[in-house]
Amino acid sequence: MDADTFLTALGIVMQADVLLAVAGGAIYGLFIGAVPGLTATMATALLVPVTFYMAPVPAIATIVATTAMAITAGDIPGALLRIPGTPASAAYVDEAYALTLKGKAELAMSISIFFSACGGLVGALALLVIGPALARIALNFSSFEFFWLAMLGLMTSALVSSRDPARGFISLLIGLLIATVGLDVTSGQPRFTFGSVELMGGVSFIPVMIGMFAFAEILRGYSSNATLPPPPKLGAARPYKGIGRLFKRYPFSFLRGVTLGTSVGALPGVGGDVGAWIAYGMSRRFSKTPEKYGTGHEEGLVEATSCNNAGLSSAWIPALVFGIPGDAVTAIAVGVLFMKGLNPGPRLFAENPSMPTAIIMTFFLANLLLIPLGYLAIRSARHILAVPRAVIVPIILIFSIVGSFAINNTMFGVGVMLAAGLAGYLLEENGFPIAPIILGLVLGPVLERNFIMSMQIADGNLLGFFERPIAAVLGVVVCLLLLLPLLRGLVRWRGRAANAS
Repeated sequence: MDADTFLTALGIVMQADVLLAVAGGAIYGLFIGAVPGLTATMATALLVPVTFYMAPVPAIATIVATTAMAITAGDIPGALLRIPGTPASAAYVDEAYALTLKGKAELAMSISIFFSACGGLVGALALLVIGPALARIALNFSSFEFFWLAMLGLMTSALVSSRDPARGFISLLIGLLIATVGLDVTSGQPRFTFGSVELMGGVSFIPVMIGMFAFAEILRGYSSNATLPPPPKLGAARPYKGIGRLFKRYPFSFLRGVTLGTSVGALPGVGGDVGAWIAYGMSRRFSKTPEKYGTGHEEGLVEATSCNNAGLSSAWIPALVFGIPGDAVTAIAVGVLFMKGLNPGPRLFAENPSMPTAIIMTFFLANLLLIPLGYLAIRSARHILAVPRAVIVPIILIFSIVGSFAINNTMFGVGVMLAAGLAGYLLEENGFPIAPIILGLVLGPVLERNFIMSMQIADGNLLGFFERPIAAVLGVVVCLLLLLPLLRGLVRWRGRAANAS
């Protein structure tokens, strides 16, 4: 990139309409992200009619700021109420809530917002500097690599979500079973629909996620063994206190998180949610104190939240460089660009380089704005814990019903939410983790579709999954993760047998 292109793009971004678009999108995303059930994708879709009346850069800037803030704000209800705002938040919601139970709600929210912003800045830098190169690598991924990547996310989730890997795998299988409901991906035949038209489209993960976390938490609050967070000290609020200490203590966790988020986000059709699950799992694997995970340990939060917005930024790499959306949000944004007469792809960088550069610069603005807006959000959100439970429970229930209804505008989503909440409550009471169920539901269709495509390409030969270099590496890693609990159990059994003799 030459200096003239950079200065021209900077002049476009510094215009008043672009700055106002970033600020407005961030405030809007803060509200949407903090309400359980209202996702960043939904927020972006609602913005499309508004972008009709905006210039190209302000239109995309609004979408960028909205999604960056919405995904980050999804951590706020997760930390305060154990209700994740996004699928990525569900990966580490128990860790954040455990910090809240220790009276460190502000620290949990500070880690989420600050490290998400830092990860987003690194992801934007990658988009600006090495975007085209990453996009070319991502385009070489076939169904084999995507299958193993989905398997990697599922395996790490099952292994780290519970102290008993067997229960984690059972929860994962429940999620994958729910994901099979609907029309078969190859034949189009209904599966497990029992004649219901609503089930033809499958079970949406949003009502299930709301039910298993929000409604189940309500049921748990009225049970005999309920654990309520301690009343916060509202007079001594200091958001971001101790963040510098965490940076010095876990520099490699931050670097691993942003590297993984940037790499996974650049893969078309995967998006950043998978990265957060893998990052949290890998953080526990590489940690010197894995026994602290699940008890309110900052290390896992640092790595997973750093991965969040890094993946969000890099998801735009295939969208801008090749016109291939990386996730649902960038698919909407690509549609807006086409509507504005800007066809994303290599020709856009060649014919009008200042325009995509200006779009990339809005990522820096949006993520920088996360820090002051996040400060205000933490100062405001901390008062939620001081609200009497008799007041906040009905509000949570209303938001849960509205969020579930808004998916398809039918009461069927509300019914799914209530059923999932009851099931989630019973499962957790018996020691089965909820997070693998959600990830199984999200990644189940991806796993099935890429497995069938790969089997068709390989003519049913399973060795075909290991013939490509990257696929072989990912496959070996997944197989090792799968065998690890068995080998560990075998070693323990031999140790007990030796002690007994």
